Amino acid sequence: MPKITFFNLPEDKRENLVHAAKKEFARVPLNQASISNIIKDAKIPRGSFYQYFDDKEDAFFFLLNSHVSAYKMHFLETLYKNNGDIFEAMIDFYTAIITEEKENLQFLRNLFLNMTHRIETVMARSFGENDLNENFRKIGSLINKEKLNIMDERELFHMMQIISSVTFHNIVKKFARELPFDEAVTNYRTEIYLLKKGFVSV
Repeated sequence: MPKITFFNLPEDKRENLVHAAKKEFARVPLNQASISNIIKDAKIPRGSFYQYFDDKEDAFFFLLNSHVSAYKMHFLETLYKNNGDIFEAMIDFYTAIITEEKENLQFLRNLFLNMTHRIETVMARSFGENDLNENFRKIGSLINKEKLNIMDERELFHMMQIISSVTFHNIVKKFARELPFDEAVTNYRTEIYLLKKGFVSV
């Protein structure tokens, strides 16, 4: 979490620092990122960086949490727009992620191709949760459950965990194989519809 001095910065200077950090984390993964490049691009002394962040991990996870907050809002809007249809909402959500503007897309590419448990835990909050908490219940309340073959909130939670795993896998595959947009969306849509249809004929 950034220090209070970061939030006390004038908006233009804060945005300049955030942009410099995002540019560096879009250039290379976290473990290869350089504070020297961030401060050079932001045109601030090294000492000033440490007045705002503990280290580069602190800056990285601040950016990541900002992305996740925006994605979560977008997901809730997408769910509402699709009248609670979780499967159609996820397709729209996936499509939005892989059509980000160039710098954000490169940031996401580095993120997903260098995933750690901590990063995955933060990212999961975009459209699900790691626990049956109030945030998950808010998402669950927007999902149309009439046609879902689930018995209770716990099964809904596990369904969302499965969908999250399929989504993460498809994002990684898109970046790792550099799949064209149409192929990536077709693959994802196929897997989501298989989940929707189920694998057992009754």
